Amino acid sequence: MHDAANSISTIVSTRVLTPRQAVAWAAFFNFIAFLVFGTAVAKTIGSGMIDINTVTPTVILSGLLGAISWNLITWYLGLPSSSSHALIGGYAGASIAHAGFGVILMAGWYKTLIFIVLAPTIGLALGFILRVATTWIVYRNPPGVINRFFRVAQMFSAAAYSLGHGGNDAQKTMGIITSLLVAGGVISTFDIPLWVVLAAQAAIALGTLSGGWRIVKTMGQKITKLAPIDGFCAETASAVSIFTATHLGIPVSTTHVITGAISGVGSVRRLSAVRWGVTLRIVWAWIMTIPAAGIIAALLFWILNLIF
Repeated sequence: MHDAANSISTIVSTRVLTPRQAVAWAAFFNFIAFLVFGTAVAKTIGSGMIDINTVTPTVILSGLLGAISWNLITWYLGLPSSSSHALIGGYAGASIAHAGFGVILMAGWYKTLIFIVLAPTIGLALGFILRVATTWIVYRNPPGVINRFFRVAQMFSAAAYSLGHGGNDAQKTMGIITSLLVAGGVISTFDIPLWVVLAAQAAIALGTLSGGWRIVKTMGQKITKLAPIDGFCAETASAVSIFTATHLGIPVSTTHVITGAISGVGSVRRLSAVRWGVTLRIVWAWIMTIPAAGIIAALLFWILNLIF
């Protein structure tokens, strides 16, 4: 629900699809992503960031509740914060509360933390370059012809973005569920069962279908005004970035990528076309997400320990 805006904000704002059509289109490609991508991101999240030998079911419950709490707070405020970083922040906070800072596996954290900065920067740069390139290619055509062409093209770019979104984000849930299965003694090695893959893909598709309209408004209208050519460039730039990261097994924030791409596309017209005040507010939410979700999860872990 929180990340529905990632997949549909551009295509709804450019009026290529209605909100209901957009969420159905995005949800379908969210679900089938498991047919395209492997489980490298799930392995990074589940066993590459936290020492899995120290994880207990209470740690995972607390981590999930911390992430969900922060997601609901930012959803209520209409801020497109990263659900991915809320998840890893909550997981880390609960793990540290349980067994100390020694549980952190820094090798897995380095690439994730680097991509917090790199992901939106790549999205911004690719969005800018694509918008300039497509403008040069089509500038001789009448505006009506350009709009009609990119209204069709945006269907494909939105599908590609939703595929990448489902591929990267659903794997994070797969990683957490498989960690729980290992911690609970249901399985002995970190091998992701097919039912976990299908459950995670179905959950992200159903969440997209439910829509996160507060954040759609922020992403699609408040950052910059979008035409079909802008939506196509932002979605294509984001899809390329996310496909690359997923192939490398890096859990990136799809929210960061699409926000950067929208800002890059908007800045082609002029820098003032982007409402940088809104963007700065979003950036502050990004910075706060991992520590905030971690603190909430740690507090919940101590409370659950007292109760149970």
